Amino acid sequence: MVHMDKKTALNQGVIIFVFLAALTALEFFVAIAIGSVALLAVIALVKAGLVVYYYMHIYRLNREDNGEHESYAYKTGTNRLGLWLFLLSDSFVFGGLAVARFNLLGLTRPHLNQVLGLVVTAVLLLSSFFMNRAETSMEHGDRKGFLIGISLTLILGIGFLLGVVGVEWPQAIHEGVTPSSGAAGAIFFMMTGMHAFHVLTVSSS
Repeated sequence: MVHMDKKTALNQGVIIFVFLAALTALEFFVAIAIGSVALLAVIALVKAGLVVYYYMHIYRLNREDNGEHESYAYKTGTNRLGLWLFLLSDSFVFGGLAVARFNLLGLTRPHLNQVLGLVVTAVLLLSSFFMNRAETSMEHGDRKGFLIGISLTLILGIGFLLGVVGVEWPQAIHEGVTPSSGAAGAIFFMMTGMHAFHVLTVSSS
């Protein structure tokens, strides 16, 4: 595998972040103005592919370990396998929730502040961007860059968690959407709650 220099790797992260941001904006427009499940599914798949590629650079940390199980490269590869297995299990959980959402609600949605949801999503997207920069800095031995990136990632992750639990949920309840108000409320709180819990567990680990 070709090893990119730090500047090229960071620039690649910026380019992919821009693509993800553009796709998120397109996804928001389609959901609000068109409501096409097929188009939303295509956008989601493209975003998923980009997210996978977005994090692929961490494999560059997995250098030849020459059979040394105590080496940094070997430990990185082993830990990375565990992370990918965790993400695979996550995909089944969130995939099941998405199927349940469209099966129960179709193209309808709760009458909630959609812009707020977009803002919270943007915060999460930014956190992944800075995680990318933190790992790239770690790969190239930039301790200061790593600490800045990981700190911003944690701050934005906490911001996402507070945005969901402290802002979205109270507003939804104020609008009459509760876990017991029907299928729409149950799905909304389950999906956002699982997402918030996912961010909490990943951040704490």
